[in-house]
Amino acid sequence: MSLQGNHLEYISLKPYSSLKDLVESIWMVKNHSDQKTEGIIVPDGKIDLFLFVSENEPFEIFISGICSHPVPKPPFPKSTMFAISFYPLAAEYIFGHSFSTLQDMRQMLPTDYWGFSKEDLTDFQCFYQKACNIVSSQYSKEIDRRKKKVFELIYESKGEITVSKLALLSSWSSRQMNRYFHNWFGITLKSYLNIIRFSNSLQQLKNGHLYPELNYGDQSHFIRDVKKFSGVRPTLLSKNENDRFIQLSLMKRN
Repeated sequence: MSLQGNHLEYISLKPYSSLKDLVESIWMVKNHSDQKTEGIIVPDGKIDLFLFVSENEPFEIFISGICSHPVPKPPFPKSTMFAISFYPLAAEYIFGHSFSTLQDMRQMLPTDYWGFSKEDLTDFQCFYQKACNIVSSQYSKEIDRRKKKVFELIYESKGEITVSKLALLSSWSSRQMNRYFHNWFGITLKSYLNIIRFSNSLQQLKNGHLYPELNYGDQSHFIRDVKKFSGVRPTLLSKNENDRFIQLSLMKRN
C-alpha cells in the first residue's frame, strides 16, 4: 500500500509469509512539510520498532510497547520514519522479553540496533528486505499453538470475541490468558480486545460513518470507547482536522 498526500508520503508492505504471525507490516512515512504540527497516535495493539531522522534532530532507533490511550506525537517537519509493526507475540518469539513496563511508553535503543543505521533510511525497499531478514534470524522457536490460535481469533473477529469464547476455542483457560497478557504486555486480555475493536472502527470513521458497525451495544458505548482511545468524540475524530490523527491520515477512504 502506498499513499501520497499534500505533505505525507506513506508506504506499507506485508512481511515475508514466514513472519505473518509476528509482523503486521513494514512501513515508512516521510513528512515533506516544514510546518510544526503536532499529531496524535491512537492505540492499535502493536509493538513498533522505529528508525527516525529529521532535519533538526539526530538519528534515533526506539521501540514502543502497546498503547492503551492516545499518545501525542511532537512536530517533526522534514522527517523520515521507517518502522516495523509487530504483533504482540513478537515479545516472546522475537525479542524474548516482556514489554509490560513499556505499555504506553517508548525505549531508546542503540543507533546500531540489529545492525540498522541512518543509511538504511535512504532506500525503503532495501530496508524492507533487511528488516525481514533480520527479524527472521531472531525467530528461533515454534509458536505455541494455543497462543497462535488466540491471536488469530482476536484479529479474525476484529476484537468482538469474548474472553470465555477465546478460552473455549483455544483450549487455554481465561486465567492463563490474562496472566500471559499481564506479564508480557502489561494489559488485560479484555483491554486488548477493546483496543482491537476500536482500531477496526477507524476505517468506518474515515469513511464518515459515525455509528457503531461492530459490537458496541449502543451509540453511547461506542462514543465512550472512541473518546477513551482517541481523546475526542467520533465526529471530531472523523473530521481529523489538520491531519491531527496520524493513522487516520494515512488510511485510504473506501
